[in-house]
Amino acid sequence: MDINKAVFEVSKPDVAQCPEGSYPEYAFIGRSNVGKSSLINMLTGRKGLAMTSATPGKTMLINYFKINDSWRIVDLPGYGYAQRGKADRLRLEKMIRGYILNRESLSLLFLLIDVRHAPQRNDLDFIQWLGENQVPFAIIFTKLDKLSPVAGKKSIAAYKEKLAESWEELPPIFASSSTDRRGRIEILNYIEELNNQLTQTT
Repeated sequence: MDINKAVFEVSKPDVAQCPEGSYPEYAFIGRSNVGKSSLINMLTGRKGLAMTSATPGKTMLINYFKINDSWRIVDLPGYGYAQRGKADRLRLEKMIRGYILNRESLSLLFLLIDVRHAPQRNDLDFIQWLGENQVPFAIIFTKLDKLSPVAGKKSIAAYKEKLAESWEELPPIFASSSTDRRGRIEILNYIEELNNQLTQTT
């Protein structure tokens, strides 16, 4: 898939205020500082489209980007940032779950996981919640350039092994690096495939 046009559309604090659901939406979520904004910029080929920050937990709204005037990328707030106050954490959790469970135009949720870390409890709990609520999702391992090829494969294999303890069938899994653009073609081709499937069924 070629991305010829990618523009920021709007930011909203609640799913009820989100734009009209006239396009397929692919939402990106993960723990704070997992590299969501950098991945979105890499996928779209627009360096400053999504704002990146060295400080975790900066995304506090649901951010919309219209792609090729035919589908949307949605940047959801990160979770698991311990330095947020309880009230902020509860508000963001409500926002995130409200969007995921109630947004009819959500085609797929991409869950981002930092490949450098062993399986984290909050990621595993979130994956379990997605399964329980039958939310279609795929996993993208980020920051692959931070590990050697052998270490990267080992880390992903360990995660798959952990998931296999409770999942009969694993979700689609991608490996990426926003630095060297690994995974870009595979992820965009998968989105294109899903878009084509949606076109055929409508």
